[in-house]
Amino acid sequence: MELLGLTAAQIRAGGAYWTAREITQQPQVWPEVERRVTADAQLGGFLAPLLANPELRVVLTGAGTSSFIGECLAPALTRSGALRAAAIASTDIVSCPESSLAPRTPTLMVHFARSGNSPESVAALELGEQRVERCAHLIVTCNAEGNLYRRAGTMVNAHALLLPEASNDQSFAMTSSFTGMLLAAAGALRLMPMDGRHSARLSRLAMHVLTSWLPVITSLVRAQFARVVYLGSNELKGLAREAALKMLELTDGRVVSLAEAPLGFRHGPKTVVNGSTLVVVFLSNDAHTRRYDLDLLAELRRDCVAGRVIALSSQADDGHPDTVVLSDSSATDRQHTEGIKAAHDIVADGFDGSAESPGTRQAPAALSDLELCLPYVVFAQTLATLRSLSLGLSPDKPNSAGTVNRVVQGVSIYPYGKTR
Repeated sequence: MELLGLTAAQIRAGGAYWTAREITQQPQVWPEVERRVTADAQLGGFLAPLLANPELRVVLTGAGTSSFIGECLAPALTRSGALRAAAIASTDIVSCPESSLAPRTPTLMVHFARSGNSPESVAALELGEQRVERCAHLIVTCNAEGNLYRRAGTMVNAHALLLPEASNDQSFAMTSSFTGMLLAAAGALRLMPMDGRHSARLSRLAMHVLTSWLPVITSLVRAQFARVVYLGSNELKGLAREAALKMLELTDGRVVSLAEAPLGFRHGPKTVVNGSTLVVVFLSNDAHTRRYDLDLLAELRRDCVAGRVIALSSQADDGHPDTVVLSDSSATDRQHTEGIKAAHDIVADGFDGSAESPGTRQAPAALSDLELCLPYVVFAQTLATLRSLSLGLSPDKPNSAGTVNRVVQGVSIYPYGKTR
């Protein structure tokens, strides 16, 4: 069975076993994540009174990739009109609580953590308890043995949402943990429907990326680009930051990566573009925002400076050969899904990959930008993994020097308000 276009022998030899597995398992993990959210009998009772408070401030926090989950969610929460939302990295909360936490504002802190063992994870929670008069905590994590999950179990004002064990990535880079926590929080905060069909549709789109988009991805890797720029607006700006980090992590810094919003890109960051640069534009489904995305996309193509400019879209209105369009289903994707499902031995009873033929299916509703984050990031994860392998690195552990680790090390936590 091939994963990411590689044989099992190639994956083992390249040191990519966990990374390849965890990227390709996502279409099977997402329905299980949805079931976890809907089956949590206490979750609704915990969140409902909090979310009903018009004065509530939601602080979405985590470190590294986990912080970018909050950056994807915050625009959607704000646009819902009911809540004030801020994505603040736990590293910023720990280093300067006064700039991050409002003592007299009722606050829900949503903590994202793959392991829950990074020093900043528990420290951010404790600072919320120390500084905010009315503070509640929703912990979204992949590790039942983590310090953050255990601490939540001792608190009356906290609830922990534990994801399936498969989402607790063993690889250095966060892949299925990122999408799993994003999907879980989006469901819990009422930003995505949790009706069974929704995760199945997202899974089909991800399978389309892993199959139909694979030739495009491998052609980009063969080009041996030295720089990559990811551009996205709204929720997709947070995704662009995660995509850039994934490239930086998995190539051990050998490929320079940058993230920006399309409108902001002209204001200086565009100078990074040269003949060895790949530019990837995550096209928004918001009609107003999309006009600006398409303007910059056309400009980049007219400039003829970048080595390659690729646009990812769920609409076919651009018409350019370098726009890769998501498709909701195909027979090829369904066959590949079943192969991966068997290879990973993951139970996914809710996966609806073959219910209707494309010819009889009604046109699906347009995805929100938050929903687009899930299939779009599979593209970025796959591209970074294959580029890592092309450089002779091991994606499961790309940093051979050991200066960067799966769980951050070397962080000292100092008592707030006290100095030496």
